[in-house]
Amino acid sequence: MTISALTITVVGLVVALLVLAALWAYGTANRLDRLHVRTDLAWQALDAALARRSVVVRSLAHDLEQSSAGREPSAGREPSAGREPSAGRESAGREPAAGGEPAAGAESAVARGGGAAAALVDLSLRAERADRSDRERTENALSRALAGVDASAVRAVHAAELADADARVLIARRFHNDAVRDTRALQGRRLVRWLRLGGTAQMPAYFDITEESLRNAVSAHPAGGASGADDAESGRDAHVSTGDGNRVSARVLLVDDAARVLLARGRDPHRSDAPFWFTFGGGVEAGESLREAAVRELWEETGLRVRPEELCGPIWRRLSLFPWNGSMMHSEEHFFVLRTEAFEPQPGARTELERDALLGHRWFSAGALADLAGSGAAVYPQDLAALLSDALDCLDGRGPREVRTIR
Repeated sequence: MTISALTITVVGLVVALLVLAALWAYGTANRLDRLHVRTDLAWQALDAALARRSVVVRSLAHDLEQSSAGREPSAGREPSAGREPSAGRESAGREPAAGGEPAAGAESAVARGGGAAAALVDLSLRAERADRSDRERTENALSRALAGVDASAVRAVHAAELADADARVLIARRFHNDAVRDTRALQGRRLVRWLRLGGTAQMPAYFDITEESLRNAVSAHPAGGASGADDAESGRDAHVSTGDGNRVSARVLLVDDAARVLLARGRDPHRSDAPFWFTFGGGVEAGESLREAAVRELWEETGLRVRPEELCGPIWRRLSLFPWNGSMMHSEEHFFVLRTEAFEPQPGARTELERDALLGHRWFSAGALADLAGSGAAVYPQDLAALLSDALDCLDGRGPREVRTIR
């Protein structure tokens, strides 16, 4: 039997393609394995930073114990890392209640002074002992409790140690979330999922922690006054100051008559390989209220003109730290919701940076949002599919008045 040159060529091409496909699959699986290892190591570093913060918190509790007893914080020997202050020993010896829920009023007790030391020790121990799935919630509870501490009752050296511990946590969280983002981006690719190149490895999850602490309490409330965020959460629409080096943003979740939401797709100009989906909105300018900033940004980015009073909310508040255009952005975002007819955005006044960073847009149903998150794509805010009911309740007048802190 004679084999033609064409047949040999075709067979050779097929074999070459199969070899290339096998090499690609092997290389991708190997890279994905390394990314999972990187994510695990980043989590270990973050876990160590959080544990160190808990130790510092117990030193703060010692200061609060002395202050509540009418004594100045001692300049003598520090409580050791392995020993809790006396006011907190009873709680330190107790295991958390079933389910790991903080004791009722534990966070608010910090602000009252009498049970401050015990409450801080209790929350720090709960955070250290929490399972991985519950760690984020317990660490956030500890952060909120720290924000209620009277800074004058804490020794300067311990306040400095807490600031250092916070900074280490933020750096470790950044590296962890960067590793998670890269892993999810690769593992979420359609062909990678179809071929199961990730094996049995689970899709890693981001770790977001509330950036409220003693150092924020000192800078944001020097005289015990309410901040712009407090006004927003209590239902008032105060004007927001952005003079503290942080970026305050107003964002709008657009919902059409079919309960679909409009999201923009963008990228960091310095990282074109990691696109993400997000809501429309932007920074609050000097003298603007949250609502005024939201409607201005909405027109600039979509061309849609609305009145401030048409917005519902704010319904959510999100604190985040992320790299953007070569620098770190510390953002406090407030989310409104608006019902509108489906439309195609026609930007009113985008900047050159926005034109470079924005890649497109799309209307998503709740099911499509869940599929998007399941594919590994980065979506902000996180868990938007599950949060959509909050937005619909607000539009229908059924939503609660308090602002919900989200990731």
